[in-house]
Amino acid sequence: MTARPLLLTGARLLDPEAGRLRDNISILISRDRIADIGTGIPAAEGARQIALDGKVVMPGMIDCHMHVVAWSLDLWGNMIAPSSLAALRAAEVLRETLGRGFTTIRDLGGADHGLVRAVEDGLVAGPRLVICGKGLSTTGGHCDLRHRTDDRPGILSDRVGSMGVLVDGVDAVRRVCRTYIKEGAAFIKIMANGGVSSPNDPIHSLQFSRAEIAAAVEEAENAGLYVAAHVYTDAAIRRCVDLGVRSLEHCNLIEAETAAEAASRGCIAVPTLVAYEALAREGEALGLGPESVAKIDKVREGGRRSLSIMQQAGLPMAFGSDLLGELRKYHCLELELLAEVLPAAEIIRSLTSIGAELCGLTGRAGVIAPGASADLLILDDDPLADIGLLGGDGAHFRAIMARGAFAKNTLQEGTT
Repeated sequence: MTARPLLLTGARLLDPEAGRLRDNISILISRDRIADIGTGIPAAEGARQIALDGKVVMPGMIDCHMHVVAWSLDLWGNMIAPSSLAALRAAEVLRETLGRGFTTIRDLGGADHGLVRAVEDGLVAGPRLVICGKGLSTTGGHCDLRHRTDDRPGILSDRVGSMGVLVDGVDAVRRVCRTYIKEGAAFIKIMANGGVSSPNDPIHSLQFSRAEIAAAVEEAENAGLYVAAHVYTDAAIRRCVDLGVRSLEHCNLIEAETAAEAASRGCIAVPTLVAYEALAREGEALGLGPESVAKIDKVREGGRRSLSIMQQAGLPMAFGSDLLGELRKYHCLELELLAEVLPAAEIIRSLTSIGAELCGLTGRAGVIAPGASADLLILDDDPLADIGLLGGDGAHFRAIMARGAFAKNTLQEGTT
């Protein structure tokens, strides 16, 4: 964080909610917070000062679907890696993610409170980390990577590099939810549908009973939290919506009626189109099994259509990537895929205010306002006119600030 107050002057401030720029704005940053914004803010004696001369300032971006422990597309390899090694690998994922301009991320299975603390304590340079613990999966479900002839118990869920835990039955669901909440989870993640990367569950398969999902929702709500669900098919999405799940991950095969119902119940969707585009390009070459390769096209083809359906239904969408291992290099491609359907202003809201709501950080992240965390990006030009400026792995950012500390800064400072 900044040791002395920092005053940014002459900014064009991007307001995500209004979808417009405000000219000639000053931003006063004190330690890790935004102290004031407006015109003509005086700088305290000895404060640092940067004259932006019309450069654009916007909130740091938020990715609401990541797996920071998925160092490799070899998911078993991630699991059996020593936890110390998995944690150090996760630190590198966090560092590179911050370098792309993401100042907050929501991990959807794998990261633990130790990684949260490592970022908070400054031991790891990375975005703010919002966690759920491991993703809850049924035996034979999306997190169960064992082949049909593998009858070994469990999936090494105690390892840092493991993304899931096998849970069967209402009582077991309650116990695991309570354990993860005790260990610092900000939400609960369940695998409620078949998946691409798992060998034994077709995309259409419904996972967890209604009673098990309801138990997870109740335990989360008892703690003031919510449930996020991995879902593709319309049937799986509708069942989760009916049972009180709030965060709908992927949603590639959603239909209009279900999208409208989800919107009416206050749900938020997290499309992750780039995950399937990247898998289609390189998954087989990187060792993805034939069962998984065969599933990709179905969800990939439905992804773009789902964006239009959810937009027309008024279902809010947060930005998510869900890239595993070597495919992280495609992170910014998600912006291009979204831009084929959605306007830039809507994409920026998904990256900021909507993401902040899903992370439980409304007013603290995804916004530049007094009292908010000093998470901001500085650019020469306007991403509302060219959303591609938010891509390029951070190349277009003149500065990236997370919690009051510059992770990148090419600007000249002065002192008043």
